[in-house]
Amino acid sequence: MVRPATGQITRLGTLKTLLQRFAFLSLIGLTFLLMLIGKADSVLVERARIAISDAVVPILRLMSEPAAAIAQMTSNVRELAAIREQNAELRVANEQLLQWQSIAQKLEAENRSLKALLNTVSEPAAESVSARVVADTGGAFAQSVLIMGGTSKGVNKGDTVLTGEGLVGRVTQAGLRSARVLLITDINSRIPVLVGETGSRAIMAGDNGLRPRLLYIGRKSAIQPGDKVVTSGDGKAFPPGLPVGRVVRNQDGIIEIEPYVARDQLTQVRVVDFGLEGILGELETAKKR
Repeated sequence: MVRPATGQITRLGTLKTLLQRFAFLSLIGLTFLLMLIGKADSVLVERARIAISDAVVPILRLMSEPAAAIAQMTSNVRELAAIREQNAELRVANEQLLQWQSIAQKLEAENRSLKALLNTVSEPAAESVSARVVADTGGAFAQSVLIMGGTSKGVNKGDTVLTGEGLVGRVTQAGLRSARVLLITDINSRIPVLVGETGSRAIMAGDNGLRPRLLYIGRKSAIQPGDKVVTSGDGKAFPPGLPVGRVVRNQDGIIEIEPYVARDQLTQVRVVDFGLEGILGELETAKKR
């Protein structure tokens, strides 16, 4: 094996060093040249930059397509895994719903059988329409709102007004295209209610404030903050079980209720005819007889 001479190796190392120095100095000179050109003719530099960008963009796009495809494939795999988990959860939920459906059908059949056995009079079917609140006519001496919907839309005096949260009030005046709703916070509002899990009966009375109070309740000490308040159905003023609010204060014999429905948030309401007005009319007719 023939080894290169020492002098030849030395010359190659010297040449390599010179080339490196020349390349470094060339890069520095090119940098300064570009800076000078940029200062002297910015338009030319901008055009060159745009031309380089136009030339490089297709290359970068071609290089990015595989990465984008891989990212899309990874995302699809993750979505498929998530869909599989959701599908399994939905199957379990569907089985539970089928069980509840079977139980509900059985209870419905038993309920019909018991009603037929007891000769129970069925309650009238509730009819409802949606209406928009167009004006708040409340003030220091009244708590009411106007809704866009009157007798032409099936809204009549005595209908119950609700939202998804709970009871709003009752229609007191009904015109052809609008109606007035007396809110549960009005001083003229008196609603029979049930309070708490024990179902203590009381009358919720408005006072034109934000929090109505409970009247005519026996064991006030049994009422605790947080107890739910629902309509009792007494007096046929409202059907039983409508959510009204919750107890927020029981102090010095004063029990205050915070309604579920805030007056300043009323935009859309549901007007429901539970057929209670017809029942009251029948009772009044029976009394006259």
